[in-house]
Amino acid sequence: MLTTRVIPCLDIRNGRIVKGVQFQNLRDAGDPVTQAAHYQATGADELVLLDVSATTEGRANAVETVAAVRKVLAIPLTVGGGLGNIADAERLLAAGADKVSVNSAAVADPLLLQRLSQRFGAQCTVLALDAARTAAGGWQVVVHAGRKRVDLDAVQWARQAEALGAGEILLTSWDQDGTRSGYDLELLRAICSAVGVPVIASGGAAHADHLVQAVAAGADAVLAASIFHDGQMTAQDVKLFMRSKGLLVRC
Repeated sequence: MLTTRVIPCLDIRNGRIVKGVQFQNLRDAGDPVTQAAHYQATGADELVLLDVSATTEGRANAVETVAAVRKVLAIPLTVGGGLGNIADAERLLAAGADKVSVNSAAVADPLLLQRLSQRFGAQCTVLALDAARTAAGGWQVVVHAGRKRVDLDAVQWARQAEALGAGEILLTSWDQDGTRSGYDLELLRAICSAVGVPVIASGGAAHADHLVQAVAAGADAVLAASIFHDGQMTAQDVKLFMRSKGLLVRC
């Protein structure tokens, strides 16, 4: 059996870590290089680094931040935000990313996932799927850092992305993001049952039991930000709790 991965997330804006609620009202949460080194030392299995303003500002991801983080990091690093083409992915991988994630650009051009997968491999191609609940009870895709909702069903998009070559899905609930009320478990179950690739749960974690609930709902990995940025728990603390609940983790 594969171990469940615990992944701190570094949302980056202007070279600093930020954190907000539903992608808005961002507050400063520290220096990415310092925090990356700390998270690695305290048990993180991987890191995700997302440039949250790159797409809305119409620019590429800040590769200098990626390179600086890579210098202090030995664990896998996924980078996203502002990735729009193969050249962008090449720059991020050359700067030290192990995997690249794409959201808005893939929605605009789904075949981008196919091109990324064919060029770099499915194991390197991550779909960042941000989803918001609809009045009808389903979920629709959200792009441009939460600012735009698309007439695209999240579950159908996950299936399509897998067929096009995405090797992993980073699933964030727009409704739960930053609320500290737990992951959207219904959304997680829907996506995890629809695809065969690993799914990373994101959006809403406030304590270790929330992460356990996400794994029970089907997540292969759990991502969190606030609980780590605020010093509430370390990744190792979380993994010890998960192990106490019978989950297989790397401690």
